[in-house]
Amino acid sequence: MQHKILIVDDEQSILSTLKGSLEDEGFSTVLASTGENALKIIDSQEIDLVLLDVWLPGKDGLEVLKEIKKTDPGTAVVIMTGHGTIDTAVKALKLGAMDFIEKPLDLNKIIVTINNALRIKNLEEENAFLRKKTSKEDEIIGDSPAITRLKKEIELAAPSDAWVLILGENGSGKELVARRLHNLSRRADRPFVEVNCAAIPEELIESELLGHEKGSFTGATERKRGKFELADKGTLFLDEIGDMSLATQAKVLRVLQEQRFERVGGSSTIQVDVRVITATNKNLEKEIEQGRFREDLYYRLNVIPLYVPPLRERKQDIPRLVDHFLSTFAMLNDGKKKKITAGAIKKLVEHNWPGNVRELKNIVERMVIMTQGDTIKEENIPLFMSGTATEMDDLLEIASLKEARMAFERRFIERKLAQCGYNISKTADHIGLERSNLHRKIKGLGIDAQ
Repeated sequence: MQHKILIVDDEQSILSTLKGSLEDEGFSTVLASTGENALKIIDSQEIDLVLLDVWLPGKDGLEVLKEIKKTDPGTAVVIMTGHGTIDTAVKALKLGAMDFIEKPLDLNKIIVTINNALRIKNLEEENAFLRKKTSKEDEIIGDSPAITRLKKEIELAAPSDAWVLILGENGSGKELVARRLHNLSRRADRPFVEVNCAAIPEELIESELLGHEKGSFTGATERKRGKFELADKGTLFLDEIGDMSLATQAKVLRVLQEQRFERVGGSSTIQVDVRVITATNKNLEKEIEQGRFREDLYYRLNVIPLYVPPLRERKQDIPRLVDHFLSTFAMLNDGKKKKITAGAIKKLVEHNWPGNVRELKNIVERMVIMTQGDTIKEENIPLFMSGTATEMDDLLEIASLKEARMAFERRFIERKLAQCGYNISKTADHIGLERSNLHRKIKGLGIDAQ
């Protein structure tokens, strides 16, 4: 792509020289001898970068720079002057100039400066695109009363630094809520660091959260920064906080209160500024009664509680969610988004969704892959999707006992996986199977256990 450069200078010899040199380098150029003309050009054309002289008749370069940044902040500006002072340079940079070069002009330096400025501009545009994409990806789909209320609560809570406790079943979208809170906060351009408290062994969680020094324990071959340190100035999301042991809760409470700590095996105190968001699928008040969760930690975390409703409480959102997932998985169908019939949607709405939105997403992905043709019909929906009576009817229609057993096992394991948040170890304990045996069954039955 050919970049267009606007050169603004009141000396015709400089305009001519720069025009020739830049066009030799493959740039397209536009010329202006006054600030007023430069602003008219920027208003009528797509300009990638402005080479702007400070001393101009009428509006001077700094005034023009202000106008450019007000009307088109994405335009890169490099200031030129033969009367350069540190004060002028500082003013130009504060007003948004990318760089500052002095006359007499060094053509080689100008080319390097322009290329660097355009590279920075491209990076800024990519970052803006990624932020916009991330914002779209953390969008909460639905307009049911429960979801509308949740969205409003998120908008109110996000701008503050108050800690948030997100409550809801596995698969309901608690992580999505946490990311939305972060992306709408003043910390949005800072790190969002997630810790799954249920997935980290108890003996490693202190090192994972606080970090460790080299040689502090067997296997600590180098210094490691912990999650608290990585989340400094940003957001720390502690998922499944209810699965943290009492011993770890005590250590975490101290760090949360003081926002300072020492790495495992270290002696230097590290100070952090972290907003904490936590989530759990457990009733923490019952956990406190049964002696499994610290009451003081609960009250420290529960500043703003947000409840994420299960899918069965927001069934009117299912058609929109299905449409969203069909768009997401269009890439599995050569970029073509599959259609779905009203009958198929009705069958999906009738299902109770024990695995919540995560289960629905997995089912839609499976239908996109397994359905021949461009339309998903009622008969393309997997077994057991419309209630207990239909599940039994479907099983009884299977001719072979072996196939019926496999169909039942598949659905049984899928449902238990969804209920246990797709945690293999937890599911194995729940259904009384060895973890290795469950892995074999998942693989043998072709179950998506992501």
